[in-house]
Amino acid sequence: QVQLVESGGGLVQPGGSLRLSCTASGSIAGFYAMGWARQTPGKQRELVAIETTGGTTMYADSVKGRFTISRASAPNTVYLQMNSLKPDDTAVYYCNGKNFGTAQQLGLMAESGYWGQGTQVTVSS
Repeated sequence: QVQLVESGGGLVQPGGSLRLSCTASGSIAGFYAMGWARQTPGKQRELVAIETTGGTTMYADSVKGRFTISRASAPNTVYLQMNSLKPDDTAVYYCNGKNFGTAQQLGLMAESGYWGQGTQVTVSS
């Protein structure tokens, strides 16, 4: 059984920074791509950043220039550095893992693959 566990969420003031971490474990050889999505009440979950094992990264327009995704040397570990946070970034953030087949068939930014339980990020003064 695959498990993804996120950490690092919390409350931060506008303009501040947070770093999220995610580690995957279980019966997997290794995800081809790992990323982050977010969801607010009443809205669909959206991918905001993803990185492949080859180093290809993709970002949602809403976070470009402010968020940076990186994969650690440890297998199946991914980080999301979030800078210049805005109140609109408030959401539950979910870690995402995709196998090669899923990424090829549905696309890197598709809402598919494996998911963590989520961690709350609140940006407020």
